[in-house]
Amino acid sequence: MLAKMTSKNQLTLPKSITATIDSPEYFEVEAINGQIVLTPVRIQRGDAVRAKLAELGLAEQDIADAVQWARQAPAKTLRKK
Repeated sequence: MLAKMTSKNQLTLPKSITATIDSPEYFEVEAINGQIVLTPVRIQRGDAVRAKLAELGLAEQDIADAVQWARQAPAKTLRKK
């Protein structure tokens, strides 16, 4: 089967192919010896969050500090008379 690459570098995989592997939403993409290899990946929400935190360079202590800051009582606001 053929798949055409669009001007936006997108490919549409044939449904008959993805149906044989339970139609995953994500694929690991590698270039090996001039071939593009797609491997189905099941991403759990927790995994996606951990990946984003790693991408942003945030550590556990950063998260703990942010939660502590968010839980602080709000500063009293001045009331207009």
